Amino acid sequence: MKEFKDPKALSEQIIQGDRRSLSKAITLIESKNTEDRELSAKVLEYCLPHSGKSLRLGISGIPGVGKSSFIEVLGLSLIEKGHKVGVLAVDPSSPISGGSILGDKTRMEELSQNENAYIRPSPTTGAIGGVAAKTRESIFLCEAAGYDVIIVETVGVGQSEYQVSSMVDLFLMLMVPNAGDELQGIKKGIMELADLVIINKADGDTKTLAENAKIQYQNALEIIKRDRFWSPKVTTCSSKEKRGFEEIIGFIESFRMLALKDNHLQENRKAQTQNWLEQLLQEHLKTYIKQKSHLNEKVKGIEESVFENKLSAYEGAKQILKSLFDS
Repeated sequence: MKEFKDPKALSEQIIQGDRRSLSKAITLIESKNTEDRELSAKVLEYCLPHSGKSLRLGISGIPGVGKSSFIEVLGLSLIEKGHKVGVLAVDPSSPISGGSILGDKTRMEELSQNENAYIRPSPTTGAIGGVAAKTRESIFLCEAAGYDVIIVETVGVGQSEYQVSSMVDLFLMLMVPNAGDELQGIKKGIMELADLVIINKADGDTKTLAENAKIQYQNALEIIKRDRFWSPKVTTCSSKEKRGFEEIIGFIESFRMLALKDNHLQENRKAQTQNWLEQLLQEHLKTYIKQKSHLNEKVKGIEESVFENKLSAYEGAKQILKSLFDS
């Protein structure tokens, strides 16, 4: 991308809060082009000292639970309280173009037009865990641009979606009040990661169902053992009637205060960074192996031996490691 040749100038514009420059930088980060990736690494390097000052929220829920409507009302409510809100809405990828197919930005029309909000839909492009491949880096850039609340919306629920909890501070799980057996959700590993369970669409005929579901979830969550400083909460809301959001923001503020106390937030982010570093190391090792033809052939030979039970996976890993050192 020829117009992005000066990473320092682009970084300075991001730090000054220029949304267009922020979008350019995220486009660079998401690019698979080698030159773009090198430029994006420099942009991140310049922006990192200005990041880390936001509260990062992850929001998940089954399709149809109303995540976009919920985020719009929550985002506008936070802005009214003086916050700047960045939304990273992760959409499923189109199998044809690889782009986002749901277009969350079009469903958050009022929020997207607010000068204190920034919405970026990003395709998963094959990434597991319900988040885009470069969501973490996008969080840093949004923070550098001055957004003090970052919301990461995932594509839905699944066993692999624990990934989002490894990059946010507070994980919100949206549920619907009339999904049949409410306690079925507790069986999903994702529920064990939830810091705040919110039953959306608590309005009209479903209001009573929502209150009953709240009690069921609260009782069930009390059984789950948590080692964190925060006990999971359960509440209800109506995005349609814009009701229940004061309590939700109250929970978010309480979480922030407790997280900052005794360095809980800092320690959690250190653990997340370590996890991120390990993931990147694995990615770089795989790339390095693929780029070295002789090493790539050797690794393939070791893999074949493991597949054919001629070599244990443990011994195969040792031989791959030795090949790397020898190279």
